[in-house]
Amino acid sequence: MILDACRDNPFSRTMKRTVASRAIGQGLAKVEPTSPNVLIAYSAKAGSTAADGDGKNSPFTAALSHHLTKPGLDVRRAFGFVRDEVLKTTGNKQEPFVYGSLGGEDVPLVPAPARPAPAAATAPAAPTLNAQAEARRDYELALQVGNRSALNAFLAQYPDGFYASLAKLQLDKITAEETRVAATEKARLAEQERARLAAEGAQKTQQAKAEADVRAAEQARIAAEKAKQVAQDQAAAAEQKRITAEKAAAEKAATDKAATDKDKAVNMAALDAGPPQADVTKSVQAELRRVGCLSAEADGNWNTAAQRSLTLFNRYAKTKLDTKLASTDALDTIKLKTARVCPVVCEHGYKADGERCTKITCAAGSFLNDDNECEKRRANRPVVRRDRPEARPVPEARQVSESARVVVRTPRAPTGAGLSSTGRPLTGQERAVGCHSYGAIMSGVCP
Repeated sequence: MILDACRDNPFSRTMKRTVASRAIGQGLAKVEPTSPNVLIAYSAKAGSTAADGDGKNSPFTAALSHHLTKPGLDVRRAFGFVRDEVLKTTGNKQEPFVYGSLGGEDVPLVPAPARPAPAAATAPAAPTLNAQAEARRDYELALQVGNRSALNAFLAQYPDGFYASLAKLQLDKITAEETRVAATEKARLAEQERARLAAEGAQKTQQAKAEADVRAAEQARIAAEKAKQVAQDQAAAAEQKRITAEKAAAEKAATDKAATDKDKAVNMAALDAGPPQADVTKSVQAELRRVGCLSAEADGNWNTAAQRSLTLFNRYAKTKLDTKLASTDALDTIKLKTARVCPVVCEHGYKADGERCTKITCAAGSFLNDDNECEKRRANRPVVRRDRPEARPVPEARQVSESARVVVRTPRAPTGAGLSSTGRPLTGQERAVGCHSYGAIMSGVCP
């Protein structure tokens, strides 16, 4: 078990002791395993912290990549070399510690290469071919790791030869990519500074200097892009030559085997025939990870996820490789791709930025919609609403008080002989028919 977690406490400056007997320490406490055959390696000894370093990896991680990958090296000796390198790198400020006990047998993390039996006197070229096979295997292992430390470790073991030249080309490609990333970041910062000065209304001399910095940074970025492309092309051409040479050597070995002894198996021919299927599967998975089509680890198991990743490679690379089995043809085809093939797939709220996903930040007054785009937030406008009219009271029967009641009385006309019911004097005819009587008036003849 390797534990690289002894970092500084970021809250140590602001934390206050709540109990007088409690102290705020640094680093981890000493913890030893209780089970046999267990080894725990800490990046720093108890009570101390580990340094992050100035590079891509910490000093402890860099030392691990240098020594743990050496074939046949016992893990205890490897951690001893790691300790010496970290002490040298950090100026004796950080000392890794190992706790636990193992038996007397060597325990290498990377098995030692199998040593074939001594070849017959008629085959003096066998040691040379065996050395080439070992260099090829170690080179492919360093290529699968894909970082500067692994390639430097390979060059330390194989400083000369064909595969050493390939490793140097791969290092040039990594250097060109790092230079491109640095130039791109510098151009972005220069553009931000120019925009800031323009927004703040700075002096024209400052704005002119910022414009010049932007142009220089952009030219450096373009030059880095071209240098990266040249390095990638050179590395790809070298890989193509290597594949062609290995195929030619394998065909020649097979032809020699068939001509000399058809019934007897020759170890060298079997060695040149290629690596076992498990190694081929792991190499194909590692290449699929390099071109961005596989997110899982290269474990040598050709499962559904690995088949799906090769299907994605066929779709974006316009190839027709068989996805049911990891083959050397698929390995050679994927190795020809020097750049990323499958696009970066990011979650909602993130966008692809080169080889990684960065969080999307919307400006003030905007929000991230379902399409993963910033959308301007609409202002809340006042809504005019018509108030509901109050219900008019149902007219009730008007109650008029007795005191407010008005009584209109019509004066009764005078009645009597010679007068009508309205008090008008009767004419002679009316008087003749007897309209002065009540009965005549009610008969309808008289008015």
